[in-house]
Amino acid sequence: MANRAKFSSRLGIIAATVGSAVGLGNVWRFPAEVQAGGGAAFLLVYVICIFLLGIPVMVSEMALGRGGESDAVGAFRRITPGKHAWKYVGILAVLSSYFILSFYMVVSGWTFEYLINSITGDLYSSTSVQPGSEAAFAERMGSYISGTWRPISMTLVMIVANLLVLLKGVQGGIEKMSNIMMPLLFVLLLMFCVVSLSLPGASAGLEFFLSPDLSRLTPRVIIDALGQSFFSLSLAMGITVTYASYYPSSTRLGRTAFTVAMLDLLVALLMGVIIFPAVMTFGLGDADLAGSSLVFVTLPEIFAQMGATRLWSSLFFLLLTVAAFTSTVSLAEVSVALTQRRFNMSRRGACLAVILPLLVLSPICSLSVGPWSGYKFFGMTFFDFLDNLTTNFMLPIGGILLCVYVGWVAPKSFFERQLTNGGTLHSGFLGIIHFIVKWIAPILMTVILLGGLAD
Repeated sequence: MANRAKFSSRLGIIAATVGSAVGLGNVWRFPAEVQAGGGAAFLLVYVICIFLLGIPVMVSEMALGRGGESDAVGAFRRITPGKHAWKYVGILAVLSSYFILSFYMVVSGWTFEYLINSITGDLYSSTSVQPGSEAAFAERMGSYISGTWRPISMTLVMIVANLLVLLKGVQGGIEKMSNIMMPLLFVLLLMFCVVSLSLPGASAGLEFFLSPDLSRLTPRVIIDALGQSFFSLSLAMGITVTYASYYPSSTRLGRTAFTVAMLDLLVALLMGVIIFPAVMTFGLGDADLAGSSLVFVTLPEIFAQMGATRLWSSLFFLLLTVAAFTSTVSLAEVSVALTQRRFNMSRRGACLAVILPLLVLSPICSLSVGPWSGYKFFGMTFFDFLDNLTTNFMLPIGGILLCVYVGWVAPKSFFERQLTNGGTLHSGFLGIIHFIVKWIAPILMTVILLGGLAD
């Protein structure tokens, strides 16, 4: 394992790992979940879940990755070589990440299309309906998504961009990209916060987002907050295990996991500060902020009512494209690392083996919400089927099994060695983390799974 690639700096470790966690889950999904969950009531549970569930599970995945020094499957084989069945936990994580990658590439293509149209101004021109209205942007979005070649071509652009980064390897590709894009993302977020807080409806928006109304707490809100905390940190996708295998032996896992989780939480909080003052200011507090409606309908409507429309719209979709791009690269790297090691392939060969099938799978996902939307897969479009399968079933199951493995199967001495860097560090939280992973996290993730089944 001496020749295995490593990140070259602490900045690179943090930037790459944050980039793998911060993505569409924070920028796209989080505000919609907050609105559906009653605002600050959802946020309160979400923050608790980050500390209670997210950080301990992330530390566990980092320990598996660095200690196993392998891919998401090989780590289980190396840590407990006589217990081969546990490799299927890694296989489930790899499959989850690849399925998510297949439809994330499509959404990435949408964001890139809207970035281009924001720069040119085409997003805010229409001959059929009055620009600046919800109907105009809903129609534009529906017309674009239901098309054939344009959304597919943008998806292919993002696939090729991912390939170019992946081909450059861990330091020259992933780390270098993250060192540039993560600071850019935070700069853009802060710029939008300043603008949003200057809007007339800022106080009403912040009250909805930050002042909890505990009467809004329901079992459904708690389950959704649990699931969002898990999804937003990219847990059980094999990403953290894979990236941690590139950590130097001197990396302090507890501190790294805490830093990554706090930066990930900061992005979510900043998105709330950006979104809710804006929707309250422009009278959209009761609008449907679900997923695509928020990003591709509600926000363009808001930008159309602001000064310097093209500037703010371009900057926002640049932010979203950056978030999507760092997510897709990290998702793809899980399969690249596995392919390279399992089949003894060159980096180039492994990248091509992972990316080429996406040239078929991602266009199918795109067509399934467009021209092929009438064809259902278990009652859903293929895009929605993959989203539902991974979010509600594969990720919770993978998370439960991973916690059972760390808490009950892997030697506790292994976990201790990783958190203390072979005994050179003191870890006062070791026992607490191990207890949470062994007992509390599996129970909470079972609740997420049952909530998905109930839906």
